[in-house]
Amino acid sequence: MSPALELSGISKRFGATQANDSVSLRVMRGSIHGLVGENGAGKSTLMSILSGLIAPDEGDVRIDGEIAQIRSVKDARNLGIGMVHQHFMLVDTLSVLDNILLADDVSSNWLPPARRHLKTKLMNLARQFGLDVPLDMPVQHLSLGTRQRVEILKELVRGARILILDEPTAVLTPDESEALFALMRRLRDQGCSLIFVSHKLAEIMAVTDHVSVMRQGRMELHKTTRDTSPQSLAEAMVGHAMSPAPEPHGHSCGEAVLMASALQLASRPGSAGLRYIDITLHAGEIVGLAGVSGHGQTDLLEVLAGLRSCSSGCIKLSDTEIDAANVTCADMRARGIAYVPEDRMRNGLVASMPAWESALLGHEGDAEYGSAWLKPANAREVCRTSMRAWDVRPEDPLCETRRFSGGNQQKLILARELATTPRVLLVGQPTRGVDIGAARFIHDRLRALRDAGCAVLVVSSDLEEVLQLCDRILVMQGGEIVGERRPQETNARDLGMLMGGEKQALPA
Repeated sequence: MSPALELSGISKRFGATQANDSVSLRVMRGSIHGLVGENGAGKSTLMSILSGLIAPDEGDVRIDGEIAQIRSVKDARNLGIGMVHQHFMLVDTLSVLDNILLADDVSSNWLPPARRHLKTKLMNLARQFGLDVPLDMPVQHLSLGTRQRVEILKELVRGARILILDEPTAVLTPDESEALFALMRRLRDQGCSLIFVSHKLAEIMAVTDHVSVMRQGRMELHKTTRDTSPQSLAEAMVGHAMSPAPEPHGHSCGEAVLMASALQLASRPGSAGLRYIDITLHAGEIVGLAGVSGHGQTDLLEVLAGLRSCSSGCIKLSDTEIDAANVTCADMRARGIAYVPEDRMRNGLVASMPAWESALLGHEGDAEYGSAWLKPANAREVCRTSMRAWDVRPEDPLCETRRFSGGNQQKLILARELATTPRVLLVGQPTRGVDIGAARFIHDRLRALRDAGCAVLVVSSDLEEVLQLCDRILVMQGGEIVGERRPQETNARDLGMLMGGEKQALPA
C-alpha cells in the first residue's frame, strides 16, 4: 500500500507558541488513519495546514508522492483534500442541494441545467456510498447524522480523495455513529483515505487502520491500530500513566434541592421545547440528561438557569417556589444556581476578550472584583489564581480567550461558575471537544462538587460519559422525559434506543 499523503518536517509558530514542531505524518491510500492528542497538542493546526486554512513556516506536503503547494482552501480542494468540520458549515433554511451549490464559487452552477446535472451527480454518489440524503429538504429539518452526511457528500462531489473528519461523532447517537463508521469503511474500501480526528479512543480502536498521537506540538507515536491499546494511546497523549476512572457513585444522595413540575415551553426551529416536564435534583448527586440534540435538553437547562421563561410550570428551590413564567437569570444565580452553557464560545465566553474579562462575565459586581466599581487589577489576580487552581494553560490572564484550547476554555468557565460554591450546577456538554486528560480533570472536579453536597445536572451527547459520570440518567425525546436509568442497569445501546423513541427499551 502506497502513501496518499506525506507531511514532512511541518512547523508552525504563533508568536511565542510553537504549535507544530517538525511534524511528519504518512497516510496510506485506502486507509483510515486516526489522529489523537490533548487539546493544544497541534492537531487542529496540522489539519488547518493540510486543508489550506493556514500556511506552514517549514516543511513539505506530498500528495501521491508529488510535492504539493497548498496556499489556500481552493488549492487543497484541487488536490483532492476535503475537511468535514466538527461544527457543520450549513445554512439551515436552504435545501441540501442549495447548500452544496453555495459551497461552490461558480455562479453558473445556479442555472437550471447545471442544477439538474449536479443533482444527478449527487444522487449517483449517494447510491455509490450509501448516503441517504434528501436533496430538496431544508437542512433545518434534518437530523444531525443526516447533516453530517450532507457535509461528506459536499466534499465527495468536489472530488475529495483525502477526507479529514474532525470529531465527527461529537453530536451523534450510538446508532448514528455506527452508521458513520460503516460509511467510513465504504469510502476506504473504494480507495479514499480518511484522517479521523477524535478524543474517543474506543472509536479510534474500532474503526482505524493506523493511529498517530501528537503531544505538545510534536508527533509522539505512530502505530498500526491492532498493535496498540486505548491505555497506551492515552499515556502517549498525556505523557504519563493514567489511573483507572472511578466507578459511578453508589451511596445515597441528600435532600431535594431543586424540584420543577409541569414545565411547558413552546417548540422552535431546531428544538422540541418542553412538554410537562417534572424533574427533581438532590444534594450530592450527578444527574445525566441524555438525548438527541434538539429534543429539549438545552431548553430545560436554560429554563432552570433563568435564561428562558416557560409558558407554565413551577420551580421550587428547597422551600422557595418560583413561577417559571417569570424567572430571571440574576434571580436564579442569587439563589445558588450556576450554569455552564453547551456552546462555550457562543454563550459562555467572548473570543476577543482577554481571559480575565471572560473569567468574570456575569460576576462583574462580585465583591472580590471591587463590587460597584470594577478593579481590573483585582480581577486579573483572581483570574490568575483560578487558572493555577484549574490548571489552565497558558496561565496568562491577558491572553485572548480565542487562543486557548477547547479544554482550557471549558476550565475557565467552570472555574468562574464554581467560584461561588453553588447549590445546583447546570452544565451542558462538559467535555465536548476536550481531550482525555482535561476530561478526567473536569470529571474529578464535578465529582468533588457532588461529594461536597451540590446537585449537578449534566447534559451530554456522549453516552459513555453519562454512564461513567452520572448517578442517575434521564432520557429526553420530543420534549419529554421518556425514561430513567441507573448506570449499572443500562448501557449505551439501551439509552440510544430510548433517545430514538423506543420507550420500552430494555438493557441488553
